[in-house]
Order: sequence, then C-alpha cells, then structure tokens
Amino acid sequence: MAFIKVANTVLNTNYIAAIKLESQTRAGERSISILIVAPRFPFLQIESTFPNACSYEWLDFTGQAAVVLQDYFSSFNNVIDLLPQHQSK
Repeated sequence: MAFIKVANTVLNTNYIAAIKLESQTRAGERSISILIVAPRFPFLQIESTFPNACSYEWLDFTGQAAVVLQDYFSSFNNVIDLLPQHQSK
C-alpha cells in the first residue's frame, strides 16, 4: 500500500482503478481523472451478498496537480508502459 499526496488530497493507491491521463472537466479545462473504487461494508451483513459492494468516484485534477500526476503516472518507475511512445526501430 502506498499513498500519494496531490495538493490537499491524499490517495491510497490500492483504491485507484483507472487513470485518464488526457481528460477534460465539464468546463473544458485539461485534467487528469482518477477512478477510485472503495469497498463498502454494510453493517452486520456479509460482503458477498451485498450487490453494490464497492463505491466508484472519478476525481478530476487540473492545473499544477494535473501536471504532477501526469508525470507520476507516465514515469517508468511507477507504471509499466506496454506500448511506449519512443520505440527504437
């Protein structure tokens, strides 16, 4: 488990399900979107019988936060790129 801090938001990387590196907000501003999937534990109920066991939320980051997230999730130290942009021929 790792945590990353971006501005005033701390993300648990275990709950990151997807990242859109090139996204836009509703206002048309360039952003990075991160899909967070977190389990919901119903009170005194077995999780497997609960049909909506997870909650999903897209978080949009703009400005400097989007730039640092783009760098972080584009780094070969953090993410394996299966189709690298700069392939030697």
